Amino acid sequence: MTEPPVNQNSPIPRTGVVVGNPKPASRTFQAAVHVVEQLTGAAPELAIDLAAFASGLLDWSDPEVAAAVEAVRGLDLVVVASPTYKASYTGLLKVFLDRFPSNGLDSVVAVPLMLGAGPGHQLAPEVFLKPVLAELGALLPTRALYVLDGAHDDPASYEAWLASARTRIASAVSGVSGGA
Repeated sequence: MTEPPVNQNSPIPRTGVVVGNPKPASRTFQAAVHVVEQLTGAAPELAIDLAAFASGLLDWSDPEVAAAVEAVRGLDLVVVASPTYKASYTGLLKVFLDRFPSNGLDSVVAVPLMLGAGPGHQLAPEVFLKPVLAELGALLPTRALYVLDGAHDDPASYEAWLASARTRIASAVSGVSGGA
């Protein structure tokens, strides 16, 4: 069952996903969209699959990448997702995050999400991805989320995290989007 939207008494939050998987339309992408849907009751307004940007990520004058950065900065809630590569998040995601200015995610509630092949890397999103988002000024009201790659499409893989995170995220999003 999908819970009600996180922000029932105020404007619908602007939500999005940023996925740093080099494979387009990946399981990581599906997982990120699922998390937004479970938190808000709706699909994300913005979906950035970094695989589509290719070498444009390395061109600091690329207008499409600049527009994507600005679009993310305008969100209330963003799920930032990556597969686990070499015990951390992908270089593709790092190159994108490097495009944000200091405090570029100020007032954006962020959920770090990583998928991995086994439980040995379950701290990777907490230890590696979350600090980068904090450095960019994102609001991080919950623990990061790690999902086993082979269980990305099993709703049970998300239940415990959603149960503990939903209220905190709802409160944080309500605060940034002008709610109660």
